[in-house]
Amino acid sequence: MSFWLCFVPLFVAVDSIGVLPLFISLTGEMGSQQVRKVIIQSVLTATLVALAFLAGGTALLQLLGISVEDFMIAGGTLLFAISMANLLGLEGRHNHLDAESLGAVPIGVPLITGPAVLTTSILLLHQHGFAVTALALVANTLLAGILLSFSKQIYRVIGKAGARTIAKVAYLVLASLGVMMVRKGVLTFVRPS
Repeated sequence: MSFWLCFVPLFVAVDSIGVLPLFISLTGEMGSQQVRKVIIQSVLTATLVALAFLAGGTALLQLLGISVEDFMIAGGTLLFAISMANLLGLEGRHNHLDAESLGAVPIGVPLITGPAVLTTSILLLHQHGFAVTALALVANTLLAGILLSFSKQIYRVIGKAGARTIAKVAYLVLASLGVMMVRKGVLTFVRPS
């Protein structure tokens, strides 16, 4: 049960379906071998960055004197802001990108493993432990790689409107998770000891 409680919020945070239109636009002119290389690079980068932050993020927060409640409020606010920017169509535009590093940046980080994934993973770590959260992270980055490898077929079926609709619904859920995190963080602060 804990695995699914970690998997679902991380699935929403990764937003593999929402990444598809951008992935297709960035790799549309590449050959299938080069696209495969980009997918492998993106999954490896996303997984390594997510696991490194999961392993060292709490120590970094402690070193900086940031409590879990502080991180919940800041992270929830950030998730809400990211979600609202994407829901309102304010997400940043990407300039010309290097094909050799495209899988690492921007696809691996920040599209697959971005602020939403890092924030969500730290919060889940404190609720469910390292092993379950790490397993859910790896499962989600691998699933993202699988979806990206079938990106043209998926995009052909759901179309541009379908991909945008799924992405918007995912960001609405992510915004709700952000509000929940802020609420829980504030309640922890104001709860009498």
